[in-house]
Amino acid sequence: IFPLMSLMWSSIFNKRRLCLCHPSCRRLHVGQRASLTKAFSSRDVELFAELTGDTNPLHLDRAYARTTSFEAPIVHGVLINGLISAVLGTRMPGRGCIFLYQEIRFPAPLYIGEEVTAEAEVRKIKMSFAFIAVTCSVQDKVVMEGEVMVMMPEEQQKKE
Repeated sequence: IFPLMSLMWSSIFNKRRLCLCHPSCRRLHVGQRASLTKAFSSRDVELFAELTGDTNPLHLDRAYARTTSFEAPIVHGVLINGLISAVLGTRMPGRGCIFLYQEIRFPAPLYIGEEVTAEAEVRKIKMSFAFIAVTCSVQDKVVMEGEVMVMMPEEQQKKE
């Protein structure tokens, strides 16, 4: 963990009772997977642009997008990344997890209307942190991939 994050989260460890014992006490385990699927509409992209102020015409203007190598409007990369946040926050580890770090790449574009599947797989667990490989893909086309680190919610750290 980076030194700044270590300092930032040390107060959490002092205030919360965390299960830091043997890995068998956790409900989350290495190899565990979760996913969700969604197709972003033009309206989704417009709303995201309104919320964030990212009005790049590559996402919003068909005529402009036709003049680029993409030839059609593409979904904002950060909006795609939001699907990973949804998987982590609702499916695995789930409610109460804290997204701490991410490293992501966008090897291909996601076009408006394409059905994308966001997938997450636990690769490593260290104390209360889970290191998770993430991908977003349309069939065999990977549109986002990377690694994230989350702090697991307390209920994921202990047996019921």
